[in-house]
Amino acid sequence: MAKNANINIRIDPDTKTSAEELFSSFGITITDAINIFLRKSIMEGGLPFDMKQPRYNVETEAAMSEARAIMKGTIKAKRYPDAHTLFEELDAI
Repeated sequence: MAKNANINIRIDPDTKTSAEELFSSFGITITDAINIFLRKSIMEGGLPFDMKQPRYNVETEAAMSEARAIMKGTIKAKRYPDAHTLFEELDAI
């Protein structure tokens, strides 16, 4: 079958570079990978993978919530005067 249809997509450069590196390790191009994805989607009659929201355990959710609050500046990150003090506290847990 002749390949004469074009699809133009916009994607951030880091994602493109990572994808190129990944697919080249399989010996294929991004174009090949997109064709594989599209053909598999047609065969499956939909996306060839489950679309789900990630689910994390309670501890991971709490850690992510704390990290977001630290990034927003709503809570201050705990600081240590030196690595020794940090490791002492970690060893006590």
